[in-house]
Amino acid sequence: MSNSKLSDNLTMSCKEEKACLKKFLFVAEKKVVEGELQSIIKEFSQMVVIPGFRKGKAPAKMLIKRYNTEITEELQRKIYSAAFEKVTADKSLDIVSYGTPQEVAPLKLDDEYSFSITFELAPEIKLPEYKGIEIEAAPVKVPKKDIDKQIDYYRGMYATYTDIETPAEAEDMLKVSYTSDFELAEDASPSLKRQVSAESNWLSLNEPELIPGAVKALTGAVKDKEYKFEATYPADWRDAELAGKKVKYELKVLNVQRRKSLTDEEVVEKMKFESVEKMREMFETVAKNEAEKARESEISQKVYDVLDKKIKKFDLPENILKGEVQNELHRMAKGVKSEEEAEVFKKDMDAHKKEAEKEAENKLRKTFIMRKIAELEKISVEQHEIDGQIKGMSAHYGYKEKEFRSMLEKAGGMEGMHMDMLSIKVANFLGKEAKIKEKAAEKKPAKAPKEKAK
Repeated sequence: MSNSKLSDNLTMSCKEEKACLKKFLFVAEKKVVEGELQSIIKEFSQMVVIPGFRKGKAPAKMLIKRYNTEITEELQRKIYSAAFEKVTADKSLDIVSYGTPQEVAPLKLDDEYSFSITFELAPEIKLPEYKGIEIEAAPVKVPKKDIDKQIDYYRGMYATYTDIETPAEAEDMLKVSYTSDFELAEDASPSLKRQVSAESNWLSLNEPELIPGAVKALTGAVKDKEYKFEATYPADWRDAELAGKKVKYELKVLNVQRRKSLTDEEVVEKMKFESVEKMREMFETVAKNEAEKARESEISQKVYDVLDKKIKKFDLPENILKGEVQNELHRMAKGVKSEEEAEVFKKDMDAHKKEAEKEAENKLRKTFIMRKIAELEKISVEQHEIDGQIKGMSAHYGYKEKEFRSMLEKAGGMEGMHMDMLSIKVANFLGKEAKIKEKAAEKKPAKAPKEKAK
């Protein structure tokens, strides 16, 4: 065999199985197999020690007999690797996934070796002109009520609680003691113990509930009175021991407190603004930025919707589509909270599958359209952008950055995150290239004049 690369010495032929799928057949002739085998044996002889022989001097036949499995596996790995190298060297092939190599016959050390590998390719998409798409979008306006809403949020956040003697209402805070009929195991966690029994615990009458059903049961409760109610824990409750269970509680209200909202001047003092006017200016800037982001998102979506209608239907890689359908079904199943809901979900599985297939097709179609535009416009996601995204996501979900990255890699989520980031970049590009026509404000219908009393 010549000194050229192993990939150059493999014979390769290709057959198009179906849309987006090509099957490559590879043949390593006998002399190619034997040549690569000699190279591997030489490597092995330098790594292993056989009694009676100096390192590197043991006979080839002895090495093959003693390490047949290891040598065969290494030979197969190198041939497969060379096959992948040969296919991927063709830059005209836009490979998006590949299958496991399939042997025509088991590898022998003294004969030719043939096998096949299937590769899924990106679909061929004929794009129309995607720059300068005309759409309508309303100009950015920040209504006074939006600023008031922001101030109300901080007015509530900095609010203080005071004792009240009147019946409890939504958003009130109750200090309670309670017991339940749930039997705890000896090794129950502290959080589980506190969930089913507590001498003194604060319970807020809002979502998410500390105890399921507490808001309904305790709205109207008053200090020093006792109450009974049954809590139905959802199937995905954080304490697995309580998931899907019904627990009866006996509870005594020790205290009721209500939040006292702050005045504008008190919010200014808490947030250390110079004046109410300066505070409103800051919130107006924040609201304007949010409105501009929302407008950009709306423009990008409208541009894509126009573009999508202009592009003819194209075939999608079958295996990737199947995987995406399963992802959609899994996402839908996450919404199931109880055994009863699970039974209903299973009963309507055919309808769920159709919905999942539709969602998966739309999602993949958009992915490949955005991917094609990214390729033409040389839009890419840099490593520092991916690192920044992981850093932000890990902080949001409460994980260490290294731990979160490892979780993503093991779950195969890195590629999906990369594609999502790329799609956002392309969407922003399309939005900036679009021709925006300001949408006229909708006029409210005039009220009919009241008839004068006769």
